[in-house]
Amino acid sequence: MNCFYYFKDRTKSRAQRSAPILKEESKSNLSAAQRVTKSSCSAASPRSIPELYEEKAQNLRAFSFSELRQATNGFNRMLKIGEGGFGSVFKGTIKPADGNGDSPIVVAIKMLNRDGFQGHKQWVAEVQFLGIVEHPNLVKLIGYCAVDGERGIQRLLVYEFMPNKSLEDHLFNRAFSALPWKTRLQIVLGAAQGLTYLHEELEVQVIYRDFKSSNVLLDEAFNPKLSDFGLAREGPTAGHTHVSTAVVGTYGYAAPDYVQTGHLTTKSDVWSFGVVLYEILTGRRSFERNLPKMEQRLLDWVKQFPADSKKFSMIMDPRLERQYSLNAARKIAKLADQCLLKNAKERPLMSWVVESLKQIIQVSDENPSDKSFECNEDDSVELDEKTNRMGPSESAIRRMAHLAKLNEHVGGVSRRKFMFMQRAKVP
Repeated sequence: MNCFYYFKDRTKSRAQRSAPILKEESKSNLSAAQRVTKSSCSAASPRSIPELYEEKAQNLRAFSFSELRQATNGFNRMLKIGEGGFGSVFKGTIKPADGNGDSPIVVAIKMLNRDGFQGHKQWVAEVQFLGIVEHPNLVKLIGYCAVDGERGIQRLLVYEFMPNKSLEDHLFNRAFSALPWKTRLQIVLGAAQGLTYLHEELEVQVIYRDFKSSNVLLDEAFNPKLSDFGLAREGPTAGHTHVSTAVVGTYGYAAPDYVQTGHLTTKSDVWSFGVVLYEILTGRRSFERNLPKMEQRLLDWVKQFPADSKKFSMIMDPRLERQYSLNAARKIAKLADQCLLKNAKERPLMSWVVESLKQIIQVSDENPSDKSFECNEDDSVELDEKTNRMGPSESAIRRMAHLAKLNEHVGGVSRRKFMFMQRAKVP
């Protein structure tokens, strides 16, 4: 009994509308999923996604279209909270699974765009995949809806709702207060742990679309959860570790090897995570058109300020107001550089990234007052402005001290010049 028949048996009459739709694709999807190979990091015997899904499918709810339409007030535009390649996402409220209790459950409902590039087959793959993943740093799939009616097919997914929106909102939207340094570190650690689970800890190896910053959602305690990572069109065939497909994802986060070849691997995610690390440091998007041309591409811009250089602190997000550990920031930048290595094979595993981040956070916690910022020639204007704000007396004292040093320097030069002329017996 495959998982699609299991859908029908479990949900009985309420799922009868969706079960035939899933059943139609069972043969083609099952053959693709069965080609998914076991992760090299798992000691378990090889198992297909449908096999794993069959064990956990009872945890998903099968919704009717009318239920979700009512949950979103007729898919009201005022409740629309996002839109992507899949379609629109709405905030909604549903009743508890047991039907008891007065408190509705707030959810995010994603509706397949019938004119989009993702179709029913990809929807089925996403239901299967999200049905087997279980991790505190991954957004939970609550249920699904699949019906065919007079108005065409309807394919929807129901996720847990993240009330604090995305990392992208908090980093780039000035309507939100700036994320503190410690919170930023905890967010990237949680995101790295979620990717480690997907890459190395699942019982099967799954290849999925590239990670991007907008996929990090935050709950009430600012705990990070990856979302919308989606399954690629097919799993890798025997003897291969990649999947060939059309290049998808947000511009600025796709690894160069993925763009050039169309081969999507876990190392593509590592690259994208490196971009996010620099976004955390700088408070800038991977690509911003409203900046000067030399600064529009984040990765090109940060190359001018290497982690070990005296000018490194110039890339740091000014909204942090220098409340961060410079030593830890340097280590984050170096870690990002390793994730962004051109040769995909040289990029680290996400499990190694997690351990590195833990050590960096420990250093940052042990040295919270590590703010040894450098001052270089480019800072002279800023120093003058600060001096003017100090008041006449303090400003005068500083200027007098500066002049005294200049006099000593000039005097020293004159004495050395006189001694040199004497030795040379210049007339």
